[in-house]
Amino acid sequence: MQSLSAPALARVVILATGGTISGTAASPTDTLGYTAGQLGVDQLVMAVPPLAGKDLETEQLAQIDSKDMDFAVWELLARRAEYHLARPDVSGIVVTHGTDTLEETAYWLQRVLAPLKPVVLCSAMRPATALQADGPQNLLDAVTLALEPGAKGVLAVLAGTVHGAFDVRKTHTHRLDAFGSGDAGPIARVEAGRVRRLRDWPRGTPLGTACFAGARWPRVEIVLSHAGACGAIVDALVSHGVDGLVAAGTGNGTLHHALEAALLRAQAQGVAVRRTTRVADGPLQDAGPASLPGCGALSAVQARIELMLQLMLGNERGRQEAANVWPSGPVKGL
Repeated sequence: MQSLSAPALARVVILATGGTISGTAASPTDTLGYTAGQLGVDQLVMAVPPLAGKDLETEQLAQIDSKDMDFAVWELLARRAEYHLARPDVSGIVVTHGTDTLEETAYWLQRVLAPLKPVVLCSAMRPATALQADGPQNLLDAVTLALEPGAKGVLAVLAGTVHGAFDVRKTHTHRLDAFGSGDAGPIARVEAGRVRRLRDWPRGTPLGTACFAGARWPRVEIVLSHAGACGAIVDALVSHGVDGLVAAGTGNGTLHHALEAALLRAQAQGVAVRRTTRVADGPLQDAGPASLPGCGALSAVQARIELMLQLMLGNERGRQEAANVWPSGPVKGL
């Protein structure tokens, strides 16, 4: 751990995990053929001169491409964030992260921590060596947001737009403004060093890191409904000991009849099954089979995390905890 201090200022802790924001390429014009997770967190901070006057503390927790995010890094990240959030001198936390699984990490941290201080995920679509790298501005905006009075919850800021953990989605493969918040819209914008809030910060009841202490991580997989789908993939996963399945259905969560039959067989064998939609925007207005409960506004990857947490906690407590997440009440089926 290294402290980069300026006295009498609120402190921001930066927890680094790698990603494109710390990636490098052989050529400054190469924004695709780079290697993620090459620069250390202190190098990222030094590349942003306005941060020199901030009270920052840095920790390099991991150095990975976020496509390779795993449970061990999630556990470490949640524990270190929980520790720093409890410190009275810390205003907020910034997490440098790759874009590929940012929305998964954001949901995981919000459900586990539901912090009363801001935890801001910061990413980049271009490597640090690019002619017009977006990482430095995103990092500066993230620190600005972490210092914002009254800010709370797990957030993500990219291209000046602030997304909440429940809504953030990667919506483009390479644009700088590659993230959206769907129907909900962004929570805030960072403009000229100031935060302009548009709606409420994320809220919820924290599960705490004790929810996974000593627990076996359940194996939950996602299956997709599509034209010509069959149940073979479901049957194979069941035979390999899967604990849960999330079915990303067409439209309003509808399922090919062969896939649905296989999911019902899996459920009868004790596998926890949930249903969501593969459509990018819009919640599931559940009109499907009651035996395969829907997941409301959760995306498939969010529903997977939610189901894993439920299985860790025991389904009954998991359902009760899920009811605390959404302002309008529980997500049907969770």
